[in-house]
Amino acid sequence: MHPPPPVAAMDFSQNSLFGYMEDLQELTIIERPVRRSLKTPEEIERLTVDEDLSDIERAVYLLSAGQDIQGTSVIANLPFLMRQNPAETLRRVLPKVREALLVAGVEMQLTAAVSFLTILQEESVSVHTYAHSFLQVILLHLEHRDAGVSNAWLETLLSVIEVLPKETLRHEILNPLVSKAQLSQTVQSRLVSCKILGKLTNRFDAHAIKREILPLVKSLCQDVEYEVRSCMCRQLENIAQGIGTELTKSVVLPELIELSRDEGSSVRLAAFETLVNLLDIFDTGKLCHGLYGIFTPDQHLRFLEFYKKLCTLGLQQENGHNENQIPPQILEQEKKYISVRKNCAYNFPAMIVFVDPKNFHMELYSTFFCLCHDPEVPVRYTIAICFHEVSKLLNSGVYLIHKELITLLQDESLEVLDALIDHLPEILELMSTGGESSVQENKLSSLPDLIPALTAAEQRAAASLKWRTHEKLLQKYACLPHVISSDQIYYRFLQRMFTVMMTNNVLPVQKAASRTLCIFLRYNRKQEQRHEVIQKLIEQLGQGKSYWNRLRFLDTCEFIIEIFSKSFFCKYFFLPAIELTHDPVANVRMKLCYLLPKVKSTLKIPADKHLLQQLEMCVRKLLCQEKDKDVLAIVKRTVLELDRMEMSMDAFQKKFYEKDLLDQEKEREELLLLEMEQLEKEKQQSDGRPMSDKAFEKKRRDTKTPTTLPKSIPIAVPGPSSATSSASKEIKKSKLIRSQSFNNQAFHAKYGNLDKCASKSSTATYTPSVSGLGKTSMISLTDDSFRTRNASSAPSSFSANSSLAGTSRVTGNSVDPKSSGSKDTQPRKATLKSRKSNP
Repeated sequence: MHPPPPVAAMDFSQNSLFGYMEDLQELTIIERPVRRSLKTPEEIERLTVDEDLSDIERAVYLLSAGQDIQGTSVIANLPFLMRQNPAETLRRVLPKVREALLVAGVEMQLTAAVSFLTILQEESVSVHTYAHSFLQVILLHLEHRDAGVSNAWLETLLSVIEVLPKETLRHEILNPLVSKAQLSQTVQSRLVSCKILGKLTNRFDAHAIKREILPLVKSLCQDVEYEVRSCMCRQLENIAQGIGTELTKSVVLPELIELSRDEGSSVRLAAFETLVNLLDIFDTGKLCHGLYGIFTPDQHLRFLEFYKKLCTLGLQQENGHNENQIPPQILEQEKKYISVRKNCAYNFPAMIVFVDPKNFHMELYSTFFCLCHDPEVPVRYTIAICFHEVSKLLNSGVYLIHKELITLLQDESLEVLDALIDHLPEILELMSTGGESSVQENKLSSLPDLIPALTAAEQRAAASLKWRTHEKLLQKYACLPHVISSDQIYYRFLQRMFTVMMTNNVLPVQKAASRTLCIFLRYNRKQEQRHEVIQKLIEQLGQGKSYWNRLRFLDTCEFIIEIFSKSFFCKYFFLPAIELTHDPVANVRMKLCYLLPKVKSTLKIPADKHLLQQLEMCVRKLLCQEKDKDVLAIVKRTVLELDRMEMSMDAFQKKFYEKDLLDQEKEREELLLLEMEQLEKEKQQSDGRPMSDKAFEKKRRDTKTPTTLPKSIPIAVPGPSSATSSASKEIKKSKLIRSQSFNNQAFHAKYGNLDKCASKSSTATYTPSVSGLGKTSMISLTDDSFRTRNASSAPSSFSANSSLAGTSRVTGNSVDPKSSGSKDTQPRKATLKSRKSNP
């Protein structure tokens, strides 16, 4: 370590002494404010208050003899005193407050305005008492020389006006305004009068406003000071709402027109903003649409050209700019330009009405093209939101904007895609029908880029982190059976739904893909393809090694019950579903237990007794063998619910009338799918060459005999073979008629029809009644003879080979419990409960 440096010797020369004296003086100056901040004993004694005084006495003392800061503290505490002792506060404290405010500074005035408003809001006293005690104090200080204080008291008064009785308003506020609004008063007084008049119109009827308020309004609109005219102009919106549409047209509009020509720019701006805010009051609500019949052709053209310029405002200057080199004022200006173009996009549908949809191609298509290709996302987002409105307005001319739809579907911003898909089913339906209500030839065949754009949009959404957009897009794809062919869906979309279900990690996305896949299956028109999809669902999901896939299979079963008929579910999915009662993962068994009531609701007695027996045996095994206490508790609750359920009958039951009709309609459409496929095959194979459309239609007309649809589908029951043969012939004839109707209507029904099915549960078809069967117990088996569902009673469109119809997941030694209890290779914690496995 180095030794410390030697201390320099003290220099007592004259120059050094002067230097020391200056340093001492600086220290004295620094110390002086500290000494001054200390209170003298006299000051401390004057600020000290006797602790034995009550709150009211202390407040009175401080307002009388205290300093300003103490008086301000008392006024700030006035709402508390009013809550504790309102009578004494009004009698003793409030008079002292009035006296203090006469000579108070700005801080005390602002505090008093806030306290008075708080007392009003807390309703510490009645409105009558408040008006008697506080109103005059508020009115007295409205014209304070300090603008901030005046505005604070004005805000308090405007709140008081909302609750005061009309007579008090008329005598205490409105009548004095007659003199306060005169030119002889100060500008501040006239500005306050404008704001009070705007507030008073909400409290009086139209007749009183016209007689007592409008004369003052007109006078202030013609004031010599532009500040007063501008202030009164901004209150005209409130006045218009108070007097109604008719008086607004006759009284307010002339004033606005005159103010819009005012020499002061602030007045003109106020008039324009007020006029825009008043558009909702008028009949049309759209400025251009309302002026359509008023404009001359030249004015019409001038307005349209001005709108077109606004749609491209700022785009000409963007080329070649480097954002780092653009001055801040230029950037601010470009933000305004973007806002203008965004507003133009928002109002584009109204402009179509303005020019007439017939003139869209000549007048507005180029503008629409620019908005869809705008470099800024907010503009494209806005035009995507109103794309469906544009499609509706164009009607048969909707084909003009096919390319713009593709452009927005391929937009790099997912926000734009999200805005577009909100109404994607409506847009695609309009595109497919050409805007015509009657179903004709699908016009999407002329748009080959649509399917690639739709698939690319889904993949882009899947690759992003915005899973809600992906979920929404998958939900909207459920409309595709109504706009494109079954083969296109099968080869371009259906396998993708499988992939999403099995690989995506977001549960809502997986469920959306599952439901959409079920709808694709529902409207698939080829039996072979339907069987392949069903096989994949059972093998890859229901019998999958990952427990996560098996959970999704149960979700799919729930959608199948919702969308398809009972017979379809029972034929293909009933047994694979209930076999999951043997699943090694507790979460799968638990989820199945929640689904069992819906599964049972698909059964019809007596045709499905054998399936009911299978269900009862599975539930009995769960009750006897289940080791997981959580699953066992749910099984017990489910058994009670199943036992209370009433079984649907093959025979007609009034209590299930609506559900029966819905299920019958579903089964009828499923039957027609097969019939349509068969007719198409006959057309192609006739004479070894394709049949012409005219010959095919003639053959179908010759085949059908009835002229109306049968009220129900006959279900075959055991009986003589001749009767069965006769019934089958009648069924075939009726199918031919319905296939023609269904071919023209079923695939163009609204997507919303499927949503109706969500609120419907189990239903039944009509067959002869079987007596003696009401509620069916889940545990007691009283009948050993079970009749299988007659083959002819099931939809023949779904008749599968024996391997498919009898498919079931093999349990026991064929499935490794470790692999069965994992999503990939390791166990995954499910959302229902923690993962548990049974050996």
